[in-house]
Amino acid sequence: MKYLLTDQETERLQFRKLEIRDFEVWQELFFDETTKKMLGMQAFKTSKECCEKWFEWTFHRYKNNLGGQNILLEKSTGKIIGQAGLLVREVNGNQEIEIAYSILRDHRRNGFALEAIRKCKDFAFENNFHERLISMIIPENINSKKTAEKNGLQYKEQIYDNHQKFDIYEITKEIWRKSIAI
Repeated sequence: MKYLLTDQETERLQFRKLEIRDFEVWQELFFDETTKKMLGMQAFKTSKECCEKWFEWTFHRYKNNLGGQNILLEKSTGKIIGQAGLLVREVNGNQEIEIAYSILRDHRRNGFALEAIRKCKDFAFENNFHERLISMIIPENINSKKTAEKNGLQYKEQIYDNHQKFDIYEITKEIWRKSIAI
């Protein structure tokens, strides 16, 4: 469970592990076809199928120490607003740590993604998990690219993974150190 941000907090957010009881709320994320596409979930027909697969993948990651996204709770309301976390994955034959996040539609454009990503980035580098962090973003997902850039990640390359095209954004520990020293 080394890569999980369970019990971590930011000014407005609290991180906790995904639980079965979160299914109904999280299923809402997949009602929107555009969101399904941006998450690479368009192969699944229904929002229920998407959510079942998401939970399966997340619990597999938890069980096998491959990180995983944590539920994000808004402190002031206690409501689930999204998920964010660190994913251990293989990219082009190398083990990488990806910062991943998804924010429920009603909570977007409030800075929650930026805040969650910053916490993930700081947590990973402070705990010396890797010398660089990446985000794998579907090329059409302009909003996620902007959020990554606001958090200091820079475009590195485009890759194909599991028959899908991704833009890789990265930040190195050295660049992160310089950014926190300012």
